[in-house]
Amino acid sequence: MPPPRRVSEKAPKGTFKQSMGKLLRYCKKYWGWLIFSLILGSVGIVAQIVLPDMLKSFTNLMTAGIESGNTDYGSITTLCVIALCLIVVGAIFTYFQQYIATVTTQKMVKRFRKDISHKINRLPLNYFDTHLHGDLLSVVTNDVDTIGQTLNEGLGTLFGSVLLLSGVLVMMFITDWILAFTVIVTSFIGLMFSLIFLTKSQKYFNQNQQNMGQLNAHIEEIYSGHNVVKLYNAEKQTTEEFNKISKKLYNTGWKSQFLSGVMGPVMGFIGNLTYVAVCIVGALIASKRGISYIGVIIAFMMYARSFSRPLSSIAQSLTSLQSTAAASYRVFNFFESEELPDESHKQTKLKQLKGAVSFEHVSFGYLPEQIVIKDFSAKIKPGQKVAIVGPTGAGKTTLVNLLMRFYEVTSGDIKIDGVSIKDMTREQVHSIFGMVLQDTWLFEGTIKQNLLYNTKNVSDKKLQSVCKAMGVDHFIKTQPNGYDTIVDDSIQLSAGQKQLLTIVRTILADCPMVILDEATSSVDTRTEILLQNAMDKAMEGRTSFVIAHRLSTIKNADIILVLRAGDIVEQGTHEELLAKNGFYADIYNSQFEEN
Repeated sequence: MPPPRRVSEKAPKGTFKQSMGKLLRYCKKYWGWLIFSLILGSVGIVAQIVLPDMLKSFTNLMTAGIESGNTDYGSITTLCVIALCLIVVGAIFTYFQQYIATVTTQKMVKRFRKDISHKINRLPLNYFDTHLHGDLLSVVTNDVDTIGQTLNEGLGTLFGSVLLLSGVLVMMFITDWILAFTVIVTSFIGLMFSLIFLTKSQKYFNQNQQNMGQLNAHIEEIYSGHNVVKLYNAEKQTTEEFNKISKKLYNTGWKSQFLSGVMGPVMGFIGNLTYVAVCIVGALIASKRGISYIGVIIAFMMYARSFSRPLSSIAQSLTSLQSTAAASYRVFNFFESEELPDESHKQTKLKQLKGAVSFEHVSFGYLPEQIVIKDFSAKIKPGQKVAIVGPTGAGKTTLVNLLMRFYEVTSGDIKIDGVSIKDMTREQVHSIFGMVLQDTWLFEGTIKQNLLYNTKNVSDKKLQSVCKAMGVDHFIKTQPNGYDTIVDDSIQLSAGQKQLLTIVRTILADCPMVILDEATSSVDTRTEILLQNAMDKAMEGRTSFVIAHRLSTIKNADIILVLRAGDIVEQGTHEELLAKNGFYADIYNSQFEEN
């Protein structure tokens, strides 16, 4: 049996720098556009930095006019026009900054998903046997979306806040160093609190992403097996399991969000405290310097807001970076999963396939300590129909997986026409075989598209003739739009009908060799006999492997391989094996014993 499935590994401590470093290197192709967008956004930030100083000048002109009785309205008007132009220009540049940043980050997200898709195609089959599908889905959706959202919003916010903070800091010291220190000291208190909360929330963000993957995996598993849950009245048990995982997600979610969210109110309190401090200190200074100092106080009240707001934004951005680091760890951990070995150097090809197959002392185990196939040897002649039988867990499907190179043999070799399948690329091995599995798979598309999946140059006439020969043409034409009926949840196809369509799909692929893994397990006995006769005609001259539990369907096999605990215990024709009165005869007779 394959090893048990698991979710993605939990992020160890100290991975923030590593994960963010990998993310920065991965996105280096787009940094030019992102930096350009940040430069555009900086124009709007410059306007925010300059406006308080212009307000101070405006206030000084007004107070000077009041004192002298001669207000300079021309200078005031010029000042207002300049301020308005700065605001408009800043808004325009901010718009373009948001547009470029959004387009660039969406391209990065697209690249992430494209690379994940390519990575999935390069992973060995045992990866999917050992990882929950819902957890992988969470990587593709939640984690990538988290990264994209941070790059789109958090990065610009962080850069803008740092730039605004630096500019405001310079302007404050130029204007008045005493009030500048007043603003810095009060804001520094809030920053220290934010850093404390930020440090505490890091581990909860990592756990939150992990729990999200577990929840998605659980939902995917229960949804796909919903009928079994209903059948065994396991709603209470599955609900309890869901609630358990959901509670873990709730706990890590509210802790991470609370610790990050509390920074907003803290910074708001510090901002108000800064206002009060500026007013008190400013009033004391104004009492000595006179009414002309009022403009400085008003400017510093704006500076205080412009100083505390970016501090809060920086704290929030760092919080989002914690989520991004956790998501990046899961994504890049997936990217770093072991891939199938590169086979571009392999040039061996079978030009004229005959169909001879030989298993030479093949051994295999999903885990080193669990050997499933033990020293298996057999020779199949071209065009033979080979039946593989045996009790559950004997290694029948595993043997076929090795033949298809879904897994690599631990020792020994498998050859087709005398050529080792190790010397051929996996794509070539797969192209040799047509395969019908126990588990049917149909995608959302028309029935015709499903039948011709990745098969070209098949005329409608040939398609319908094969469907008629297999007895599926009638039920296809009874569908709302016949062959153009969309296969989705709105169309009710039985398990047997779906299996019939997959059998037709395999025959239309016209592969030199065919594998049938319990291909007729979902159809009734009468239909099975008709299908068996039709498939025998369609597979004439082709080497075929048939895995079957109902031994009545493989009586006409040229050779029957009887497996038991990974070994061939018997082989021969149906009559020869019955005459031996051995293990095969026991299995066969047990299916026809009268109760």
